[in-house]
Amino acid sequence: QVQPVESGGGLVQPGGSLRLSCVASGSIFSIYAMAWYRQAPGKQRDYVALITSGGSTNYADSVKGRFTISRDNAKNTVYLQMNSLKPEDTAVYYCQMRTTEGVYWGQGTSVTVSS
Repeated sequence: QVQPVESGGGLVQPGGSLRLSCVASGSIFSIYAMAWYRQAPGKQRDYVALITSGGSTNYADSVKGRFTISRDNAKNTVYLQMNSLKPEDTAVYYCQMRTTEGVYWGQGTSVTVSS
């Protein structure tokens, strides 16, 4: 099993930035991709971005050019740098670890974009 733990959420003004982190523990050797999802109040959980073990990245259209996903293999950590934040980015952000044993989710970290 893999246990992802997110951090870095908070309250930010529109146009501001935040960096989310997700540290993985457990069977980290089995991870082949790490992703971020988000769930706004009353809405379904949506895909945000993904990075593979080889470093390839993919983004949802809604965050392209504003968000950057990266990883530090030595720290078993994936990051989500969020710039030019908008009120519609307000959500709980979840880290997802895709492994050869299954998919694992973190508990989520809340991001609120408001003036």
